[in-house]
This record gives sequence, structure tokens and C-alpha cells, in this order.
Amino acid sequence: MKWVRAIDGETTTYGIVESDDVAFVSGSPFGRWERTGETRKLASVRLTYPVTPGSFYCQGRNYATHNNVLYDDFGAKYPASKMPDPSQRSNNALIADGETIVIPADAGPNVHPEGELVVVIGQRCKNVSEADALSKVLGYTVGNDIGQRDWLKSDNMIWRAKNSDTFKPMGPWIETEVDLDALVTRVRINGELEMEHRTNTMIFGIAQVIATMTRYVTLHPGDVIWMGSEGSVRQISHGDVVEIEIEGIGKITNPVIRAS
Repeated sequence: MKWVRAIDGETTTYGIVESDDVAFVSGSPFGRWERTGETRKLASVRLTYPVTPGSFYCQGRNYATHNNVLYDDFGAKYPASKMPDPSQRSNNALIADGETIVIPADAGPNVHPEGELVVVIGQRCKNVSEADALSKVLGYTVGNDIGQRDWLKSDNMIWRAKNSDTFKPMGPWIETEVDLDALVTRVRINGELEMEHRTNTMIFGIAQVIATMTRYVTLHPGDVIWMGSEGSVRQISHGDVVEIEIEGIGKITNPVIRAS
């Protein structure tokens, strides 16, 4: 099942993608819902990102090759993690498929996209075991974890390097039926393939991350965990178009501009 959120005027409504149509529902996938009987063509519907999370986490440094890139760039400031240690992101940075990534005017050119699997929590989680962790997941979507790497070096926190407005494209929907081992992540810039890798080759798997997190924090329906990115691709700049695809889920495509 593919869950979307559609914008109609001032109203945002959940729907289910069925072939080329969207069947609208009252309620949400995180609680009670029922079909309204209204159906529209998917191509005619304006979609926003599929969930506004209550809490927004990212398990960074979660692929071996990406760890090597960051260590080469930053040295001992970013040693390899010995356990899951997700950091937080901000909802202000979220944009939908098709919306524009805006690089701040004073940002240097060292701005990079990162294709990531996004886990969407479906049930309240506290002290969850690894064996039960995946049963608490509603589904998965696609994220682009834009980062300005000079600010990662210079700032004490990631508040602007990772959380500048528009730096977190996410969507286009939440896919509930996913074979994690079959997923393939691809990053394209201006139509050229920059990165391709098996998605489920993380250092810390989804179940381990959820189990570790819920020893200390409660996860709630609608919370999201971005699972990190592999390797590194080239910088993006004004006029580029970035596409993140996870085969088996979907893809998001976003143009890039630099603020004046």
C-alpha cells in the first residue's frame, strides 16, 4: 500500500495510491481511517511530503564507504560509531518531490545530496526488542539528506549544515510493502547516475537502531528515522536537478537554486 498526503487549498488529506488513482480517506494511516469514496487521478493531485514527523532522526555514518569519505574530510572529529547514535533533524527543512532545494546565499560550494531510506514509525515504541522492532514500522519512503560540509566542519552543531530550509526532500509516499533486501538506491544529478548501491547494507540495521533508540526515547507514530547514505557524490549547484530513487519504493526529483 502506498500512502500519500495531498494538498487541496488549505486542507491536507491522506490517500492511497491505486494504479494511476488516489483514493482519499478520512483519518490517517497512524490511527483509524476509512475511505471517503472520492478518487482522483494521481497526476492531477498535488502531493506534499507524506508525513510531518513529531520527531525526526537520522542515523548518520551508517555505511562503510560513507564513513571513509567523512573520515578523510574531517579526521578524528568523526570516528566510526560503535553503536547507533542518531542525530536530530528539523521539520523546517522538509520539502516534497518536485519542490526546489535552495542553497543559502552565503553557503560555499561544498553542498552534497545523500540518498537515504526513511523509516516511518507506525506504533508507539518503548524498550522494543530487535525481534519486534520491524513490526512497529508503518512503512518506508525516500529522503535526500542535503548537507553543507564546510559548515559541518566549522559549526559546533548541525543546525544549518543539515537543517537549512529545503535541505530535506522526502517522498513521494509511504510504501508499506517492502522487501528490505531487494532495495537499490540510486542518486542522479542532471540525469547522470552518480551512485548506485544495495540499500540494506547498513552498518546498523533498522531493527538495531529502533531497539537501541527506544531504550532511551519513546518513538511515536509518524516519527521518522533516516538511515544514512553510502559513499559520496559530487557537489550540487544552481541549475542542477537531483533525483533520489530507491527501487521498490519510489523516487523524488528536486531542482536546485542558489539564493541571491
